[in-house]
Amino acid sequence: MRKMLRLLFKKQEKSSSRGGAPKRKPRRRPDQKAGEAKGGKQQKAQRAKGGEKGQQKMGPRPGQKSSGLRAKPQEQAKKGKAASGPRRALSRKASTAARAGARTRPAATPRPTPKEIMRMSLDYALLTDLYEITMAQGYWQSGRENTEACFHMYFRDTPFKGGYAIACGMAQLADMVDTYGFSGEDIDYLSKIPAPGGGALFAADFLEWLRDFKLTVDIDAVPEGQVVFPNEPLVRVTGPIMQCQLLEAALLNCVNFQTLIATKAARVCLAAQGAPVAEFGLRRAQGAGGGLWASRASIVGGCTSTSNVLAGKMFDIPVSGTHAHSWVMAFSSELEAFRAYAEAFPKNCTLLVDTYNVEQGIDNAIAVGLEMRERGEKLAGIRIDSGDLAWLAKMARRKLDAAGLTDCGIVLSNDLDEYTIQSILEEGAQVNAWGVGTKLACAYDQPTLGGVYKLSATREPGGEWVDHLKITESAKKLTYPGILDVRRYYHEDGHIAGDMVFDTKVGVKGETIVDPLDSLRRKDLSGKRFETLLAPLARGGKTVLAPEYRDALAAKERAHAGLATLDESQKRMLNPHSYPVGLERGLFDRRSDLVAKLRGFE
Repeated sequence: MRKMLRLLFKKQEKSSSRGGAPKRKPRRRPDQKAGEAKGGKQQKAQRAKGGEKGQQKMGPRPGQKSSGLRAKPQEQAKKGKAASGPRRALSRKASTAARAGARTRPAATPRPTPKEIMRMSLDYALLTDLYEITMAQGYWQSGRENTEACFHMYFRDTPFKGGYAIACGMAQLADMVDTYGFSGEDIDYLSKIPAPGGGALFAADFLEWLRDFKLTVDIDAVPEGQVVFPNEPLVRVTGPIMQCQLLEAALLNCVNFQTLIATKAARVCLAAQGAPVAEFGLRRAQGAGGGLWASRASIVGGCTSTSNVLAGKMFDIPVSGTHAHSWVMAFSSELEAFRAYAEAFPKNCTLLVDTYNVEQGIDNAIAVGLEMRERGEKLAGIRIDSGDLAWLAKMARRKLDAAGLTDCGIVLSNDLDEYTIQSILEEGAQVNAWGVGTKLACAYDQPTLGGVYKLSATREPGGEWVDHLKITESAKKLTYPGILDVRRYYHEDGHIAGDMVFDTKVGVKGETIVDPLDSLRRKDLSGKRFETLLAPLARGGKTVLAPEYRDALAAKERAHAGLATLDESQKRMLNPHSYPVGLERGLFDRRSDLVAKLRGFE
């Protein structure tokens, strides 16, 4: 047996050495000199002296594929040989481990949580556009990697032609900061990307520098669930310009999509007038990732639950669901199917009544509901998923009430959005809950927010901040200079009065805001209570975001409170009243002067 084990271990070691990660040369930074070659020889001698034992202690580098239990079975075999008691048992364990090879997880390794799995599955460092990394190499090679910069993320137009947006995605920004870095596999992949003109796209010494890369940026952002408006920063990133640049695409991906979906959910929930809204758009969402983030953002925007079970587990959000048409079709009759479901789920019984004929389905549901009442149970509701929903809902209510099932609710679904829901309620339908899928999870009528990420200031180490802005032929795309924040002013009754974008390094010199697109539109906010919106999310590359600011349900409460501060005219579905957002007057004048200078008018 011992001989067989030794053969197995030898075979395993050979296969591991052939299929494992290739050995890398010692990393060399650009500032290191030839003297490190001597150090390399000393390291070799130490490794030779330490032998196999030293290699086991070192383990794989971050990013390298582990060979699993390649060393551990040897240790177990040695212990089994020396011990007199449990030798046979240890040998069995060793044999099992040897057969399992690299697929076996060490017993001491804790199983990752769902949230950890999500984080590990997203390689934020490579979740970027290629030109972010080429620019990073350019900054590094030109010696500008330590130039400090400030970038802001904002959007230019309110989504869905509405009057507001709901900020979302900041929890994922925190996840990005927590896990950001280039693994060995990442470096290996980047090294193989060819340049169009031939050879490798990235320099070997730059990639070696990236291997030890760590974030040191500061990030400030509005809390998730905050009501926000166009042309004001949602996120501010300050730090080495190369780092700020590398974060652009992933940051926009997190905030753009989730802010869009959270806003759509808020509109749908407002249209529902307080009735619960369940999100169940997973089957038509843009992939698994889109479905997961859409489910979370829907909760932030106001939905009470999601059908997405994985999202429920990962983000600690409520899940809900009953049955599909296939359940009814699987039985010999609709009535039999309803009875079977009621017996299986007496405390969660909502019956889908439109598989064959809605009116007959309602009658069958009523029959089951009366049977449940006799057993001391309750039919929670019926769901209608096709046809003229308003007409059918009114007919269903009459039938249910006539049968004495006044406490049985009506759930409507089928390609709903805020406009359809509003129309159904205006017709007088009594609806207890809504199921909204495709048009919510996919933001059917506007698939993107259009948020941007723009450089606004730089400074050299030990120097002063220098303002920057982008000038285009479109006035709407003219950016803002400075290190920006937002002041939100309030009326005495608690409703919001206006938002001021100001430069933190200069401060507020007056409380008049100027519309960036029309200098004649101004508003005096003097004497009103205010708060600043951007709050710390990361400092020195480490997240400082408190747990309650990562929680989707807490963000939902903030969104609810924020929507209550809006005037009803700003929440209209069509042609809402525009909320005043402007630049602090001094900032507006500085921007105008900088435009004139860059255009050559001065």
